[in-house]
Amino acid sequence: MGKRGPKPKGKVTLIWSPKFAYAIGLTVSDGNLSPDGRHISFSSKDLEMIQNYLLSLEIEVPVKMKSSGYIHDIKYHSIQFGDVLFYDFLLSIGLMANKSKIIGKVEIPPKYFFDFLRGLFDGDGCTHSYFDPRWKSSFMFYTIFTSASPEHIKWLRFEIKKHLTLIGHVTKSKNSNVYQLKYAKNESLVLLKALYPNKKVICLSRKRLNVEAMLRIIGQRL
Repeated sequence: MGKRGPKPKGKVTLIWSPKFAYAIGLTVSDGNLSPDGRHISFSSKDLEMIQNYLLSLEIEVPVKMKSSGYIHDIKYHSIQFGDVLFYDFLLSIGLMANKSKIIGKVEIPPKYFFDFLRGLFDGDGCTHSYFDPRWKSSFMFYTIFTSASPEHIKWLRFEIKKHLTLIGHVTKSKNSNVYQLKYAKNESLVLLKALYPNKKVICLSRKRLNVEAMLRIIGQRL
C-alpha cells in the first residue's frame, strides 16, 4: 500500500465569524468558482471591496486590474487564488460554479446571517430614494437586493422574514433577467439597522454613507 500524500492546506481559515460571514456574502454576490474545483476569483470596481474581502478572509493575494465591457472600457479590480478546502466548503453551503442563475439557499449560521446579508448588500444591493411628487414633503426609499436566480431571491426573502418578520416584495421587469427583492420605507428602517448594528462592522463605506445621508432626511440614524 502506497504512502498517502500530505493533506492539502487551505489559505482560508474555515471558522465562522462576523467577518467570515461577510466574506461569504461577497462571494455569493461577486465571487466566482472556477470549474476546475480549486480556484476562487473575486472582482469589483471598488478597491475597498477587494480589500474588505481579503481582510475578512485573512489572506494576501495580488490585486490585478482588468477590463470589461463591449462599448465602454470598464476597469475593475480582480483577485484569484487556489484553495481546495475553501472551494469544497463553499460547495457544501450552497455555492457552485456558474452560480448566477441557479444558486438557491446558502447555509449560514443564524448568528451571522446579517453579517452575510451585509456582504450580499455591498455586492448586489442598493438603496433607492426620492421625494414623491404626489405628497408634499414625502420622502420615499427602498432597500433592494438583486439576483438572476429566482430561488435565491425566494430564499433570501424567507430568511429575512424569519429573522425580522419583514415581508418585502419581488419585482422583475419584462426586459430583464434580474429579480429584485425590495423593502419600502418602514421595513427598510428595520432592515438597515440590522445590517449596520454598530460603526465597527466591516462594510463598503460609500454604501453606508449613502444610507446615513438618506436616513438623516427623515431624522433617523443608524
